[in-house]
Formats: sequence, C-alpha cells, structure tokens
Amino acid sequence: MVVLLEEDIQTKEVLDWKGLHLFHFSGSTCSQKTRIFLRLKGIEWTGHHLNLARKEHHTAWYMGINPRGLVPTLIHDGKVIIESNDILEYLEAQFPERRLMPDDKSDEIRALLKAEDDLHMDIRALTMRFMFPSFLTKRPESELKKYEELGSGTVEGEVDSHKQAELKFWRDIVEHGKVTDEQAARAFNNFRAQFNSFDKTLANQLYLTGSEITLADIAWYIYAQRLINSSYPLHKLHPAVGQWFDRLHSDPNFRNEVPSGGPIGAITSLLHAAQALRGTTLQRVVAKTA
Repeated sequence: MVVLLEEDIQTKEVLDWKGLHLFHFSGSTCSQKTRIFLRLKGIEWTGHHLNLARKEHHTAWYMGINPRGLVPTLIHDGKVIIESNDILEYLEAQFPERRLMPDDKSDEIRALLKAEDDLHMDIRALTMRFMFPSFLTKRPESELKKYEELGSGTVEGEVDSHKQAELKFWRDIVEHGKVTDEQAARAFNNFRAQFNSFDKTLANQLYLTGSEITLADIAWYIYAQRLINSSYPLHKLHPAVGQWFDRLHSDPNFRNEVPSGGPIGAITSLLHAAQALRGTTLQRVVAKTA
C-alpha cells in the first residue's frame, strides 16, 4: 500500500488536515471508481476537484502532495495515500461496513485488482486514440519537463521510477503523432483476453467473485464503461460481461459517476464519425494489424 512518508510530501499543510479528503477529477477512471466506492459505503468526505485538462494536477502545490501528479489522492487525518486500488483497500479497512472486500474473497479480489492495474496504460492508450482527437493528446516538451521537475521525486522514501513511465507514454505520442495502431491493437487484444475469461466466470454467477458486489466489480465496471466509450464492442464480444455491466449500470451509484454526453461526449462522437469515414475505427485498426 502506497502511504507517503513525510519526506515525500512538500506541501506540508496537508499533514495537519483532519477528516477524509479526496483529490479527484470527474473524468478520471481511477477517481470514478473511488467515488463509486464512497457512494456505496455512504462515507462522508471532502472533495477537491482538479481539472486535468487545465493541468491543475501539475502544479507545485499538488505535486507537493502527490509526487506522481496523478489522481486520486486520499488524505485521512494527515495520512496521504496514493494509487486508487491502495486507496480502496485502505478505506475498506477503515470503514468496513458495507463489506466490499470480504476476508474469504480478499486474495481473489486483489488478483483482479492487480490485473486491472496492469492494464492501466492500455486503457489510457485506447482513451487517447479513440475518445480524443490527436491534437488534444499531444503535450509540449515544456509541460513534460515541468512535470518531471516538480514534486519530491520519492515515494515511501525511495526514488520513484513511476514518472519515467508516464513521461514515456506522452513523449511517444509526440514522437508518433498519436497512439500507434500497434499500441491500440495490443490494448484491444489484452482486454479481449481478460473479458473472455470474465465471460466464462459471469456465465455462472452475478458478479466477478460470486453473488455480491465487491471492489473487483467497481474497478472493472469503470474499465468496461471506458472501453464502450472508446468503441470497444463489449456486449457483442462478451455477452455475459455485457449483462453484468448492464446490471451494475442500472444502479445510480455506478451510473451517475460515468455520465455520458456533454462536451466530451460530443467530441468523441465526432471523432468516431471521422474515424468511420477514414477507416481508422478501433475494430478496423485491430483487423489491419492482425
């Protein structure tokens, strides 16, 4: 669990904060699953919304709290926890009612959360290729250098290599002009393999670990929603997963955290129409690279 040490934190004022505080962004997948968790638990919290489009997560003040410059970040009575799955496990331990990580399912749930985390760059690749036009995804080198230099550079007292993976992702987009066909196809195939496995599981039970909703369902629901938004044919390729998704999506605690439409929805719809005309839709890209 990534709990920051005092030496990792440059914005020292948060060490004196009382209560539960969450730094988050409305459109962030990791923020969305954290907010769904808080809704299901009925936990009271203070929100600090950061607009990632305006780079509010790449200021000296915020990166003095989270040296990776990502959301969400949880502060609980001065303790700073980063990484969304660690935040969920921490909150589950602090607020055990309603149980979303039962003891007898904990190993299975952790394995499913790790599988989700391992595909984080893949969901980002599909998002940046099939939800936003390329001119919105390119980050100037000056911005990347600023990100590289801000923050303590340490997590749990150790030099943190996480930034280098972040920088490589964004610099690769600049180098190639977009998320490449190969990246997109690889991400598609990784998700298809995982959801094929889920389809077998969900043919015999309501949720990923049995008859009750757990942390695993929250995390993978968010990815399923993002894949649908990226034109991944979830219901067609994985019927049982589609039914599982619809079951969760019927609950406003889930659905209200992944609103559709608005400016982003309009941009994505126009992008999909343009990609259909050019023959560069997700499925065409996958077929071309097969």
